[in-house]
Amino acid sequence: MLMLNSVLALGWAAVTGSLTLPNLVAGFAIGFATLWLTRPLYGDTRYFVRIRRVCGLAVFFVDDLMRSSLRVLHDVFTPRLRARPGIVAVPLDAETDTAILLVANLITLTPGTLSMDVSDDRKTLYVHAMYIDDIDRVRAALKRGTEAKVLEALR
Repeated sequence: MLMLNSVLALGWAAVTGSLTLPNLVAGFAIGFATLWLTRPLYGDTRYFVRIRRVCGLAVFFVDDLMRSSLRVLHDVFTPRLRARPGIVAVPLDAETDTAILLVANLITLTPGTLSMDVSDDRKTLYVHAMYIDDIDRVRAALKRGTEAKVLEALR
C-alpha cells in the first residue's frame, strides 16, 4: 500500500507538473485519501493503522520537542539555573535494532536529553538528562512517552 500511495503521489506530481516537496506531500495525502475511500477493494490491510500510528509518533515528538525547547530556553534566559543534570538507566522493552535506534535518536534530538549508550545485552539505555528532579519520573516519562510511541508505530 505504501508503494501504491507513493506511485499515486508521483502521479499527482506528474499531472500537476511540479515535482516539489509540498506538491509530493499533497499528492501523498490525496493518494492516502483515495486509498482510504477504496479500502474495501483491497481487503484487510494494516497500512491505515500504521500510518495513523506513525503520525501519532510524529505529533508526540513535535510536542515533546517544543516543550523541552521552551524549558531549556527558559533556563538559559533566567538568572537562576534550574538544571539538575544526571544519568538515568532506562530499561528497554524495544528489542530490534531499528526500535532501539529510533528511541535513542528521538531522545537525543530532544533538547535537554542525550542518549549515551546501550548496554551490551541491549536491555538498558543510558540517558543524560538536564532536569532530574525525580529519577523514577524521568525514567517513566521516557518509557511511557518516547519508547511506547516508537514501539506502537513499529508494531
